[in-house]
Amino acid sequence: MRKLRIIDGNGDDAQACESARQREGAAMKIAFATQDMKRVDAHFAGARNLAIFAVSPEAARFVKVVQFDRDDGGIDAKIEAVEDCAILCVAAIGGPAAARVVNTGIHPIKIRGAELIDDVLDRLRDVLRGTPPPWLRKALRQGEERDFSFLEEDDDDD
Repeated sequence: MRKLRIIDGNGDDAQACESARQREGAAMKIAFATQDMKRVDAHFAGARNLAIFAVSPEAARFVKVVQFDRDDGGIDAKIEAVEDCAILCVAAIGGPAAARVVNTGIHPIKIRGAELIDDVLDRLRDVLRGTPPPWLRKALRQGEERDFSFLEEDDDDD
């Protein structure tokens, strides 16, 4: 397995890494199962590449690609590669693999017709700018700290 990440910086790698982490934290990560790095054209189990993007209503930015050889650990390695993503876009996924992805907190989406990754990202950003459906709002909140202050009892009412 190989992981490739693009760092945009001006010579200071540490500063560029921190800047990239901060930008990624403000967006949800989406993984795409792809053979050609252009289209969602791969079955999850057989994908040579998992391209990961940070997506917000304002922008979509490439984060990294995880590349697999035939003997790179199967489904376990692929789930580990996308464990910080909110959504996984695939051409196909088997039932047991889909269940494992969902149990990890990732929402799998089947994309039919080998659609361009850029087109899927554009549509997703359009939805994020509007009123996202409940499942997408939940995915957007992935990793956020929850506020349970409304559960505190008021002692003055006794």
